[in-house]
Amino acid sequence: MGVLVKAARRVALVAALVSLPLTLAPVVAGAAAEGPVFVDGEAQPVFDPKDVVRESLYVRAPVDSDRDGKPDEVYTEVVRPTATTRGLKVPVVYMNSPYFSGGNDVANHNVDVELYVPDGKGHYDRRDGKQLSAQADERVAAAVGPNAGPITSARYEGYFIARGFAVVYAESLGTGKSTGCPTSGGRNETIGSKSVIDWLNGRAPARDAVTSAPVKATWTTGKTAMMGVSYNGTLPNAVAATGVRGLEAIVPIAAISSWYDYYRADGAVVAPGTFQGEDLDVLAEYVYTRADQEICKPVIAEIAQKQDRVTGDYSAFWDERNYVKDADKVRAAVLAVHGLNDWNVKGKHVVQWYEALRRNGVEHKIWWHQSGHTDPDTLRSVEWRRTLNRWFSHYLYGVDNGVQKEPKATIQREDKTTWTDEADWPAPGTAKASLRPTAGGDAKGGLATRPATGRSVVETLSDNSAVLAETLVNAAASDNRLSYATKTLATPVRLSGTPSVDLGISFDRPAANVTTLLVDRFPDGTSKIVTRGWTDPQNRSRPDKTEAIKPGKRYQVEVEFEPKDYIFAAGHTVEFVVLSSDYDYTLRPQPGVSLSVDLNRTTLDLPVVGGKTALRRAIG
Repeated sequence: MGVLVKAARRVALVAALVSLPLTLAPVVAGAAAEGPVFVDGEAQPVFDPKDVVRESLYVRAPVDSDRDGKPDEVYTEVVRPTATTRGLKVPVVYMNSPYFSGGNDVANHNVDVELYVPDGKGHYDRRDGKQLSAQADERVAAAVGPNAGPITSARYEGYFIARGFAVVYAESLGTGKSTGCPTSGGRNETIGSKSVIDWLNGRAPARDAVTSAPVKATWTTGKTAMMGVSYNGTLPNAVAATGVRGLEAIVPIAAISSWYDYYRADGAVVAPGTFQGEDLDVLAEYVYTRADQEICKPVIAEIAQKQDRVTGDYSAFWDERNYVKDADKVRAAVLAVHGLNDWNVKGKHVVQWYEALRRNGVEHKIWWHQSGHTDPDTLRSVEWRRTLNRWFSHYLYGVDNGVQKEPKATIQREDKTTWTDEADWPAPGTAKASLRPTAGGDAKGGLATRPATGRSVVETLSDNSAVLAETLVNAAASDNRLSYATKTLATPVRLSGTPSVDLGISFDRPAANVTTLLVDRFPDGTSKIVTRGWTDPQNRSRPDKTEAIKPGKRYQVEVEFEPKDYIFAAGHTVEFVVLSSDYDYTLRPQPGVSLSVDLNRTTLDLPVVGGKTALRRAIG
């Protein structure tokens, strides 16, 4: 989530937010504007973006996360038009981050471990046979040290200043010049970020960073928007979920909505894409860049213990970091953005957040693009900034530009040049359409719209965690996966939503990973993994409860795939693949566990635009 660990990884994420060359529209003649100007519902660049007042201060937060007996303080920098010194009051675009001061070099967890069996024995690190437990797996290494320089101007600063907004930056607790401790999505982090909005609205005290004199935000209307990418986009979700007054709009880009779903999947320990072994403690240690490098070590050690990489169960610890459950408190209008190919912060985050906001009547809009973990400003800058401008002009300045009545969904299609606007997401007309596998999965079985008849067919695979999923998908035959394909599609099939599969499945051992893949097979034989799903069958009933597996007993285990909006073109086939461990995402036990799938008791459910009729027309 920008939640990466090695310094090189973090730099790339911060770069997604920080300065890039920016071309502004010409400043209106006479430059020294004393008020904003709006044309066609958009704020115009009438202020000189270099004619600003800059302030550095500390905002007091009502929390003591470093346990030193004093309230934590959030280091904050303000950039505002000089016209605010002459009576102009402006709204604020607020960007909060744990990355402004860089990060530490931290090792990820080893993932070559045996899976947990609920018999009190825990599981084992294959490197040395050492038993692991939630208590023993504490890994707080010496940090590199702080790098607390000035906060770098964000890529959007000049754009917003020129249009009559102030820009405010703040460093998350435990990072850079802020006090407190980093807790990777914990309550103190949210309170620290929220406190800046409270200060902007006269509800929290602040002091000048140099003189310590009290500082009040008399220059602002108090109306605030938060935005950012990755972790910097997650903080807006967290703060909006408190219901804080004054936060009128947020723009979470590639953002987490529940930290459990970032590092877990229905009881399975699952990594963010390309960051195998990262977890909450690794992230907290990475961003721990405040000057005092000792005071937070006990706090990070507690995170390492409570995150529980052993059972993978949901708990009160994770519930504290779940913003979806508090969607009913959100007052801010939400413009959510996500990449359809983002395997770092996966699509579930934006979908469950978006759906919860809609259920609770929160103003909402979604942008889906075809890239990964990135800002849409790098993809479609002109139209993106126009959308952003209209969003903030309406919700921060009260301009009646009709943005809230426009189509709720903007989607970039697979050709990467076509963008469509639709009433909402999932696409109107989407309905569940089911497919059932037929025999032959060790090579290539079938996928049909009609249920299988006759005696049950059971097919078996053997786990080999060392083999990549992509290798298994493209193997003509394999003992390590089961693969099933439709007939060649006569017409395109569009997915829009969250696919799932109900597996009739048994195991020859009391612990196993379960991984499912949905694949697009091209006419030339090449393939693309469209989406993945993972689960721990010990959590088959609920994510917060581990239940033992009896070897040989068949269970019904549901696996949700990551949500997608994807068009399978005519001439392609839809393929469904079952394997056990997923080298790039799950824990990697030694090879050997067998999974047996009862095809007659297995159903793949797809959210298809046009539903059953469209799917049957495509495959017969």
